[in-house]
Amino acid sequence: MAVKRISIQDLKARLSAAVAEAEAGDTLLVTRHNEAVAVIGPARLPHTYRGSRVGQHRLRPVLRKATKGRYLAVLLEDRDGR
Repeated sequence: MAVKRISIQDLKARLSAAVAEAEAGDTLLVTRHNEAVAVIGPARLPHTYRGSRVGQHRLRPVLRKATKGRYLAVLLEDRDGR
């Protein structure tokens, strides 16, 4: 994966997009007058897997047959049905 270069002015103009790129795992090299001054990268460890359903606020049982959904019901009750 190549390091992306971004000037401070571009970073100020599109900070949210730059943070989203870093969150996705990209590393950004921040430059001032074409000289590197900072690095922005992901905060979580590379081996952490968040999954494709993160943030969707839905729990689904993995083993419905074995647990008959009892553990899911307890978790949902703890989360006030969210």
